[in-house]
Amino acid sequence: MTENIWPIVELRQYTLHPGTRDVLIELFDRELVETQEAVGMRIVAQFRDESDPDRFVWMRAFPDFGTRGDALTAFYIDGEVWRTHAPAARATMVDTDNALLLQPASADSGFVVSGERPGHDATELPESRVLATIYHIDPPTAEFAEFFDSRVRPLFERTGAAPIGCYVTDPSPNTFTPLPVRAETVFVCFALFENAAQRRAHLDRLAADSTWTEQVLPELSKRLSAPTEQLLLAPTARSMLR
Repeated sequence: MTENIWPIVELRQYTLHPGTRDVLIELFDRELVETQEAVGMRIVAQFRDESDPDRFVWMRAFPDFGTRGDALTAFYIDGEVWRTHAPAARATMVDTDNALLLQPASADSGFVVSGERPGHDATELPESRVLATIYHIDPPTAEFAEFFDSRVRPLFERTGAAPIGCYVTDPSPNTFTPLPVRAETVFVCFALFENAAQRRAHLDRLAADSTWTEQVLPELSKRLSAPTEQLLLAPTARSMLR
C-alpha cells in the first residue's frame, strides 16, 4: 500500500521522566494508535530520539482543521480510551507542549508512506533511521522554501539524504486549545535512511563538503531566527514511517 498522508501534521516531542520512555511506547503502540485513528486522525510515526533517552517523538495527521478539532475532542474529551489510559501515560510525562502544527511546503512535499503498519504483536525494531531538521525562520515561508530547494536540497541529495517530506508552520488558529502548539515559524525537512550508519555518513559528508561549509551554510545562517534543531530518530516497532 502507498498512502499520501493528510496535509495537516503535528510533530510532537515529549520530555519524559528518566527510564519511562519504553513504558510509554509500549502503552502508545498497544492502546493509542488505532483508537486515535478511529475518530479521524492518522498516526504517521512514533520514534525514540537517539540523542535524548528521555524524549518520545511522534506525528499525526488530519485532512483539515475542522476534522482536527472534532477528532481531538472526540479522543481527549469525550473518549473512554484516553480517560482509561491517561493516568498511566501522564505518569511518564514531564512536558508535552513541544508541538509544531505543520503543512506541506509545496503541493508535492508531503509524506507518502508505503506498506502496512505492523500489528499489535510487532516487537522487531526497524534498522531504518530518520533525520528531522527544524529550521527556525521568519515569514514568508515560500521564500525560504525556494532557497531550500535551490541551495540546500541538492547538497542533501548529493550526500545521501534526499528529503521524503518538507513542511512549514501552518498559521491557522489552533482548533483544539487544550493542546498548545509552538508559535514560531519553522521549515522542517525529513530524510529517511536504511540504517544509522547511512545517516552518520550523510552528516559526515555534509560537514566535509566545502560548498556546504563555505557557501550554503553561511547563506542559510543569515536566514534563520534561532539555532537549527536536529532530531536523530529511530522508528518504534509499529511506526508507519520507517
